[in-house]
Amino acid sequence: MIPLSLYVHLPWCVSRCPYCDFNAHAAPTFDESRYVECLVREFGQAAGEARDRTIESVFFGGGTPSRFSPTAIRRVLDAIRTEFDCSSSLEVTLEANPQSADREHFAGYREAGVDRLSIGVQSFDDHCLRRIGRAHGREDACVAIDFARQAGFSRFNLDLMYGLPNQQVNQARADLERALEFEPEHLSWYQLTLEPGTPFAVKPPPLPDGDHLWEMYQEGAGILERAGYAQYEVSAWCRDGAVCRHNVNYWEYGDYLGVGAGAHGKLTDDSGEVFRTVQVPGPDDWMAAAEAEGAEIERQHRDAGSRIFEFMLGALRLKAGVAWSLFEARTGQPRKVLSNVLAKARAYSLVDESPQGLCASERGWRYLNDLCELFLPDSV
Repeated sequence: MIPLSLYVHLPWCVSRCPYCDFNAHAAPTFDESRYVECLVREFGQAAGEARDRTIESVFFGGGTPSRFSPTAIRRVLDAIRTEFDCSSSLEVTLEANPQSADREHFAGYREAGVDRLSIGVQSFDDHCLRRIGRAHGREDACVAIDFARQAGFSRFNLDLMYGLPNQQVNQARADLERALEFEPEHLSWYQLTLEPGTPFAVKPPPLPDGDHLWEMYQEGAGILERAGYAQYEVSAWCRDGAVCRHNVNYWEYGDYLGVGAGAHGKLTDDSGEVFRTVQVPGPDDWMAAAEAEGAEIERQHRDAGSRIFEFMLGALRLKAGVAWSLFEARTGQPRKVLSNVLAKARAYSLVDESPQGLCASERGWRYLNDLCELFLPDSV
């Protein structure tokens, strides 16, 4: 059976970063209790979609989920356990930003059932943080990580970016080395990209060129490997096999329910058809809809070509690549439909193949976007 996860969107931030294209809304205050009760109502509707399947992971994303109180998170998790059949090894991740870090809140999240924090550090360099519009400084990040340790979180992720405005290779190296001093079990280390519609896309800052970006990546990868971290996805590194199970489910084209303002979901029905779901984006509009008939506003059927592309877009990000058996099970398509595309990929030395599966070659890893574009629906 296809694994099932639950994504819960908590949309409010103190301020909005100029590179962010998430459904995040800056507000000094918000109606926490109303939003939480609307989530509970939506869980009741979403439970029918689960069809007696087990929830393997829960992810609180945002926005800034750490602006919500431990009482609110406990109420949400209690409702999830009531409405859904949850795995005995349920992974529960909550995103936290350093500017909203609080020792008592972190301890409260742990007691409520959160077992994994993802802390949005982005950089330990105050100059870099100011250039990307972050509301916290280096010391705030260090304190937040200490709070996580004191609260009993042995499982936590640090989010770091490289390729920041005017960033030098030595600065990117220093960020990684500082992060490793805290011995996180997991690191999300990814390149800053200019997303359409963001302030940075409208007025781009001075970013490192391609050669410097590749140097940052190669040097950083070496530092992480020597420190005992294994890369299992383009931007994800961990020790002792401590992968983020929720994200792996995304990348392997698993199913997930999306609940909250602007949340997206992906579901496979009993006949093998795949659908994408979208909920109302604005928090106030979402709450009004949840209190009425329900907050879902869109449900898109994914045809065979879309399923193939979406599967490859995620699975080729994984270092281990694609198992042919998984491809056929999740897309409902035979391996032979990829013959022409794979011939092109081989011609450009972008893939490594075996009877068991497919993965990006070293060259394909560097030009992953070009590799994934070969699988666009019109190309297969």
